Amino acid sequence: MRARFLDSSVFLHAYLRPRRSLTPREAAVKEAARGILARVEGGEPVITTVVHVSEVANIVESRLGLAESLGLVARLLSLDNVEILEVSAEDYVEALAVSQRYAVSLNDAVAYLKMREEGVEEVYTFDKHFRNLPVIKVLPEL
Repeated sequence: MRARFLDSSVFLHAYLRPRRSLTPREAAVKEAARGILARVEGGEPVITTVVHVSEVANIVESRLGLAESLGLVARLLSLDNVEILEVSAEDYVEALAVSQRYAVSLNDAVAYLKMREEGVEEVYTFDKHFRNLPVIKVLPEL
């Protein structure tokens, strides 16, 4: 199986607990996110970047505490099927143009560029902006 890109939104939907009741759609997203992470923990190959890991770590720490954040990153780093790609200043220069052209965040543009570099055509995400990017398939299809 070819690797898919694992966006930070998957972790955030799986881990964070809202301060209110979830709508049926939000509950479906949370369930789908947990299912994706279960497949990854079961060995499904994925790629992500240091930027996306850092984004998840910072948000999880702010909402759930340092111990939860460190545990999540440690589990992610321990998985042989998860490849965490480096991101350079040059990647950000290129991402600026992609971000402006397709109206996506800078981190989404970095993900897209890394996907293209690695020949990855599918992304696990709940970020609707990925649909603005050409030649990739957004999963899951909710």
